Amino acid sequence: MLGVDTGAPVSAIAIQRRKYFGLTSIPGASKLPARVQINGAFSNVAIAHNLRLGALSLIDEPMVAIDLSGSTRAARLLNEEAIDGILGADVLFPTSAILDCQMQMLILKMDPHLSGTIPGYDFGGLRSVPIHVSKNYNLYVDGSINGEPAKLMVDTGAFATLMHRRFVRRMKIPLRDTAYSSAGVNLSERGLQLATINRLSIGNVHFRKKEVGVMDLTGLIHDGLLEARPPVAGLLGSEILQRYHGIIDFGTLTLYLKR
Repeated sequence: MLGVDTGAPVSAIAIQRRKYFGLTSIPGASKLPARVQINGAFSNVAIAHNLRLGALSLIDEPMVAIDLSGSTRAARLLNEEAIDGILGADVLFPTSAILDCQMQMLILKMDPHLSGTIPGYDFGGLRSVPIHVSKNYNLYVDGSINGEPAKLMVDTGAFATLMHRRFVRRMKIPLRDTAYSSAGVNLSERGLQLATINRLSIGNVHFRKKEVGVMDLTGLIHDGLLEARPPVAGLLGSEILQRYHGIIDFGTLTLYLKR
């Protein structure tokens, strides 16, 4: 089973499942890099000779081999099935994917040269928010936090909406401690706190008294993004995307939310 992570620029396979699925190393004559940098650390690239996604088959698809043991532990605690890998932007953009976070449905275009949107898909009653894509294929939406303009990275791999601790402290928003911790790929575990955002806006969708997670997002938010204008303040995670029927349309670069 593969998870869909809009925060991942490239698709990945769990290191412990690479041999089971028969992925091989990059050939010496290949122009593909043998290693890529993920969150500041290098990971090896392998080749999936036949990656089947429903009725769609991808041949010789490169995937980064990463440690997904943290996701496996989380799935065990929630009595969910552990994932074997991650579908990233390298698959979602060329297939003009539509990801329905509430329905947990992924729709892929079989022929990337076919024009037009998915027939029969209804966006009625949903509010649209434009998505901006960085050169590293990260997805961002405009918003504001307590009146301060900010961007959020759209990350379906994040269990909840998370704010960068440095940004929250700069905004002088009170923090509450928890006993929990979390970690991203190639990143060490970090403590999780909670904060209540009095006014949180994502495009033209507004929330009052919204509780969010707060942690050190260094490594996920980097290259001076926190100091940009507007700053990248955190991650728009699966909790909001599922609860408010988030739909991500990679073909039109639009996030839809129901409020």
